[in-house]
Order: sequence, then structure tokens, then C-alpha cells
Amino acid sequence: MVRDLRLAAVGDPDASIAFLTTLAEESARDERFWRERTESAADSVDAAQFVAIVEEEWVATATVLVRAAGTRDHLGHEVTERRADVVGVYVDPAHRGHGWVRMLFDRISSWVVPSGVGALHLDVHAENARAQAAYRRAGFAPTGRTFTGPIGPELETRRDLTPPISSR
Repeated sequence: MVRDLRLAAVGDPDASIAFLTTLAEESARDERFWRERTESAADSVDAAQFVAIVEEEWVATATVLVRAAGTRDHLGHEVTERRADVVGVYVDPAHRGHGWVRMLFDRISSWVVPSGVGALHLDVHAENARAQAAYRRAGFAPTGRTFTGPIGPELETRRDLTPPISSR
């Protein structure tokens, strides 16, 4: 199911400026790749893939990668402080506009807060107005940082996290 959702994402013409790989590249990956990708997202303390399921159909996904200071992110930028990057956000066209993006980000936020990271970061293509609007509705705001990535001009956005109130 991870493979099918990823192929739908990179093959969606409305999402062509959102992913760093192509349908041909993802289609060429073997079963072992998909199994390892699924297992690492399920078992890792630094990465997790979240999905929305409607009547047994996977309709939306987002992945979070918690990165340590001194490492590099998925685009090769130096990570100066521990951070959580959201990548691979996709909602099936038939299910857009129903709040799945916000729900995924809320789940990701709950998963990330115990790690001590104070915000989610998400890069979005400068020309992807639809995605930018969805991310704004889900609490992301531009940081002011822009850069040119492999798919063109990108904007960095951030959603601050509120740690849970501890009970004593």
C-alpha cells in the first residue's frame, strides 16, 4: 500500500511540483525497497509515515523526519539545531478539501512533541499555491527563508508545536 500511494502521489499531475522523484523512478524500485521503506517508517524513532485510511483505502500520507544538529536534510542543507521536517505530503484528489492534511499534521505533531522538537518544518514549491493554502490552514507560516531546490524555487514554512502540559 505504501508503494501504491507513493506512485499515485508522484503520478498526480497536480502534484508534479511537489516531489523530488518521478513516477518512472518510483516505479522502477523493487519490492525489497518498498518493504524496507515501510519497515523503517514503522520502527524508527527518527522517522514515521502517517496515513489516512477511508474504508480500507489509503487516501493521504505525510512523513516526518527528525534530524539531529550537525546532519544534513534531504536537500543537503546543514541542520543547525534538532528539527522535524515533514516530507511526502499527498492527498488523493477525490479526498482533498476534507481536512486530511490538518489531521495528518496533528498526528505528526503529537508524535514529535515528546522528542523535544519545538516546530515542524515543511518546504513547499513557490508556485504550488494550492499546497501553500492547505499548509496555512493547517497552521504553517512562511519563515522568510527561500531557496532553489531540485524542483525549483521553494519556501520554508514552520508550524510551532505546543508541548503537552505535564501533570504532577
